[in-house]
Amino acid sequence: MSASKITKLMKDKEVEYVDLRFTDPRGKLQHLTMDSSVVDEEMLEKGVFFDGSSIAGWKAINESDMILKPDLSRPIIDPFNSHTTLNIFCDIMDAVKKDPYGRDPRGTAKKAEAYLKKSDIGDKAYFGPEPEFFVFDDVRFKNEMNETSFSIDSSEGPYNTGKKYENGNLGHRPGIKGGYFPVPPVDSAQDMRSEYLKALKDMGVKVEKHHHEVAPSQHELGMYFGTLTDMADNVQLYKYAVLMVTNSFGKSATFMPKPVKGDNGSGMHCHQSIWKGNTPLFMGKEYAGLSKTALHYIGGILKHAKAINAFSNATTNSYKRLIPGFEAPVILAYSARNRSASCRIPITMSPKAARMEIRFPDAAGNPYLTFASMLMAGIDGIKNKIDPGKAFDKDLYTLGEDEVKKLPTVCGSLREAMESLDKDRKFLTQGGVFTDDQIDAYIDLKFQEIYKFEHTPHPIEFEMYYSQ
Repeated sequence: MSASKITKLMKDKEVEYVDLRFTDPRGKLQHLTMDSSVVDEEMLEKGVFFDGSSIAGWKAINESDMILKPDLSRPIIDPFNSHTTLNIFCDIMDAVKKDPYGRDPRGTAKKAEAYLKKSDIGDKAYFGPEPEFFVFDDVRFKNEMNETSFSIDSSEGPYNTGKKYENGNLGHRPGIKGGYFPVPPVDSAQDMRSEYLKALKDMGVKVEKHHHEVAPSQHELGMYFGTLTDMADNVQLYKYAVLMVTNSFGKSATFMPKPVKGDNGSGMHCHQSIWKGNTPLFMGKEYAGLSKTALHYIGGILKHAKAINAFSNATTNSYKRLIPGFEAPVILAYSARNRSASCRIPITMSPKAARMEIRFPDAAGNPYLTFASMLMAGIDGIKNKIDPGKAFDKDLYTLGEDEVKKLPTVCGSLREAMESLDKDRKFLTQGGVFTDDQIDAYIDLKFQEIYKFEHTPHPIEFEMYYSQ
């Protein structure tokens, strides 16, 4: 939309505030709210100055001025605010040079899409992410010099079968790994998930479905696929809708990958394909109906998977999910239909829907960087004709320990992921999509989390070692 159309929309909808939204390097949605009286066509076209030094991983205090440049392509009336508010995604511009800021994740996603077109491989990269999340009734945690603890509680939790409730314990709840797909009352969140979808539709996101996930208190919503940057935007809207709706129900939602011991964690499987005009480039006559281009794309992702982990599995908690036995795809292999592989080739109703599903990512990180890094790895695979090796059509979870040791796996820790990114970054910097400055700053930011995690005593260590 043009700036004039935005101002007309504001007048027609009696908009009181304009919320300028952007995403920080860690993946957290941030915002700055402008009174509608100061929002005119010039501001919408040129942007707004703000202090970038306050955003972790961005400018230093002595070079803090930056510009929030509104992307006018998808204005959204916020369904949650009591005052009529227009939300607009923004790109970050350097205040001095007036060009895109190199550390802006959304800008990186746009550059990845432009690089695909410039490569002449294809016109559009389609992504279909499937973020999972948990909902709890009570969440408490404490980290002091002399005390560390956390406590989570959910009425759906199997640990509450013997709990006394004021109005009685009704007993209907999923067991461990028992949430896929019993109807209510075992599934207690049917109405809440429907509200999630309604909120997403109100914000212009095309939705498909919702359902309970495998673990008690775990859920997933289905969005229709789209192009890379738009779908990263949609993931941010998805997370916003889930957090806000859950809060309105008096509950708490989290995209933390592994908040519950002994049950499945939350991932974000990502379906991917490339098209050129009206031609699906992944449709072919090779393995599982894929083209050689698709297999080379897979080869690129498997080759660079450990560097991709730095973005797709960007928390220390991510690696508590990526362990065998909980439907977590830790082995870097591909297979038709096999959900134990890190890359699955789904059965499709039409050959044109040929795609692959990368299963190791989670939604706790930055979707713009996650999607961009996978696309860049796939392009590298196509350009260099990287062979993904033989497909694995048996259940990888049943392999013996000796067999597993011979197979490549994803990273085992955030530290390993950051070290892998540091060593394997050339595929990301092709065409200036990612920059070395951006990658170095991101690694430094993440090592702050790694140090904090590694330097803090854990309660399980007291159980194991206190009396040694």
